Amino acid sequence: MSRPLRVPLVLNDLTLGYDGHPAVHHLEGRFLPGSLTAVVGPNGSGKSTLLKGITGALKPLGGSIDRGGLAPRQIAYLPQSAEIDRTFPSTVADLVALGHWARRGLFRAITGPDYQAMRDVLTAVGLAGFEHRTLETLSGGQLQRALFARLMLQDADVILLDEPFTAIDERTVADLIALVRRWHGEQRTVIAVLHDTEMVRAHFPDTLLMAREPIAWGPTADALKAENLLVARRMTEAWDERAPWHEPSGHGHNHGHAGHVH
Repeated sequence: MSRPLRVPLVLNDLTLGYDGHPAVHHLEGRFLPGSLTAVVGPNGSGKSTLLKGITGALKPLGGSIDRGGLAPRQIAYLPQSAEIDRTFPSTVADLVALGHWARRGLFRAITGPDYQAMRDVLTAVGLAGFEHRTLETLSGGQLQRALFARLMLQDADVILLDEPFTAIDERTVADLIALVRRWHGEQRTVIAVLHDTEMVRAHFPDTLLMAREPIAWGPTADALKAENLLVARRMTEAWDERAPWHEPSGHGHNHGHAGHVH
């Protein structure tokens, strides 16, 4: 098991974007070591952009990210399923083995114990015996289980998940949430972009609510108060008239940025 991260991930007045156009504005706060945080917000609010910034794949337009000396291999990232090319002629074993490469590099041979570890994680996610199945033959839930197995092999201190439960069956969702809670129990820092606020309330102690700018960041019950969701909706409508947002019944008035960073 990887040694738990002992320092926070600190965002210092962070602005991220593409081609000079900001998608995340002036985000300030920290993900504490061992925290389990949902990142919530309307479509186009910068959630996925934030994860790419944390990995280092996207350089800040302003501000900075302090990773506390964390090496890139100590950050595991699961992109949205739409970014996975299932037509590439590879097997489940090929996909999961990528989890070894984060520590070993691309050109070191995979050993017998490595193969055993791969079989162990496949068993843990309910895919025992799937090593030689090609990716195109998998259901959406099976592919997501394989991707979680790859994350398990990577054994990272920080785990970033971008919409990990979209378009998969309920049993798979339950099994993968159990894995997320296990990582939390192991004191890994887990950050997940999610759209299902009921799932967030049930399983994620902390939430960052965004609408390109931070709306609230703190305990989930506080961050997802109706007035904060209303602020997010209004900010979203200001830059995208078509952006969908379902606010809960009984919402309050706009009280501004009610959340507080850790």
